[in-house]
Amino acid sequence: MHYLRLFYIFYVLVWFRLDEFFAIHGSLKPLHTLINTLLFWRKTTAPRGERLRLALEKLGPIFVKFGQVLSTRRDLLPPDVADELAKLQDQVPPFTFEEVQKSIEAAFGLPLNQIYHHIEPTPVASASVAQVHFAVLLNGQEVAVKVLRPDISKIIQQDLALIKSLAWLLQTLSSEGKRLKPLEIVDEFARHTQHELDLTLEAANCSQLARNFSDRRLLIPEVYWDFCRKEVMTMQRMHGTPVSQIDTLRNKGIDITQLAHDGVEIFFTQVFRDGFFHADMHPGNIQVMDEGSDKGKYIALDFGIMGSLTENDKYYLARNFLAFFNRDYRDVAVAHVESGWVPPDTNIEELETAIRAICEPIFKKPLKEISFGRTLLSLFQMSRRFGVNIQPQLVMLQKTLLNIEGLGRDLDPNIDLWQTAKPFLKHWMSEQVGWRSIAKSLKHELPFILKNAPHMPRLWHQFLTQQIQTQQSLPVQTNIANLIAEQHRQSRWQKWTMLAIFILVLLQLVSLIIILLK
Repeated sequence: MHYLRLFYIFYVLVWFRLDEFFAIHGSLKPLHTLINTLLFWRKTTAPRGERLRLALEKLGPIFVKFGQVLSTRRDLLPPDVADELAKLQDQVPPFTFEEVQKSIEAAFGLPLNQIYHHIEPTPVASASVAQVHFAVLLNGQEVAVKVLRPDISKIIQQDLALIKSLAWLLQTLSSEGKRLKPLEIVDEFARHTQHELDLTLEAANCSQLARNFSDRRLLIPEVYWDFCRKEVMTMQRMHGTPVSQIDTLRNKGIDITQLAHDGVEIFFTQVFRDGFFHADMHPGNIQVMDEGSDKGKYIALDFGIMGSLTENDKYYLARNFLAFFNRDYRDVAVAHVESGWVPPDTNIEELETAIRAICEPIFKKPLKEISFGRTLLSLFQMSRRFGVNIQPQLVMLQKTLLNIEGLGRDLDPNIDLWQTAKPFLKHWMSEQVGWRSIAKSLKHELPFILKNAPHMPRLWHQFLTQQIQTQQSLPVQTNIANLIAEQHRQSRWQKWTMLAIFILVLLQLVSLIIILLK
């Protein structure tokens, strides 16, 4: 079945004459010529960008998502192709309203008019996995209703199985397979894609992000949980202008330069403060409030794909960023070794030199002057040379960084990405390694310390008893001297441990008093 799907993919690509893209590579020109000769009867007057978009739509949601990511990188694509792929963000052909009504009524077990007072038959947005209709609840509240495409789960499972088979072949047959970890990357992508097939999970993501941004720096729609099911999600209707409509935003008095800077700060806040970030930030999922007290603020939509990072991931990422901002390429190299991203026997000096050669040409340049295509190629070559291990947990972050770079380039190509991000990261790192970090850790651990401190004498008595019993099981000749020495050691450790606990509790109480006084 997977190979029938592979044949179908090849058929669609050939039918839409996408072999034309092969012609730009000299080594593939013979293949393009052969296909043209064999399939001479193919005729189409559509431009190549439109044909690519139609082919991705024909192949289904996984391929549409690939096109969405590509559409944000206008620096890597010809304008005609980028313009067409941008239509994939929210202009995927919709399914019928009859299917929408059937899905909603099946999900709630009620007629449509007992759930919503009114629902627009025409979708406001249609994406690869679901589409959105504006509606009004019975109490008059304006809402947006997201409905999964019929049978979408089956289609996605087939494509994921095919991609996993291809990843297995790559990992088995390629010398780069172990380093690139394609199976782990596919598993990570599959996990996030599966989340999109359960809209209650998306609703939970939406609520979590809203709590993280309770200060309303980023606007998140409210979820109406009574009207949410696995196939249907009902949320507050947001009134804003798509971020891609830059001329419209300017005409409404939005400061585009400030908007670009705010976008960078919001992204780094999600990643480093919360470790929980929107991982599908293409322009179709971002609007800007264009009136009222929140005018000029971002509105986030579509929470099916979210990324998360561990504290260790956040620390080494921030350290790498800051070292890069400070042109401390040696620390970048050391951080790669300490984090396990490169083998422990890597030559630090050689890695430092390679990183410097890549980073120096783009340092302190605005986005419009940076060739990310050339930079990415250099990074891939360096990764292969030094055996950099691909981190599957960072794949979603890498994808989101591409989105952010593309968005920043469209909003303000003169923005200095490095200077915008540096103050935020410096403050975050000071909280991780300074006295604030100590106070935060002590505050977090205080309940555990206070709860368990009274039990420490008993726990130490049990531990010493176990040690004595262990020693008694040894031969008598060696047992006595070892037992006496061990008792002395345990006695000293017990005293030092109790002293350490006392000092920790004292420090915790002092830090708590300082926090309360603030």
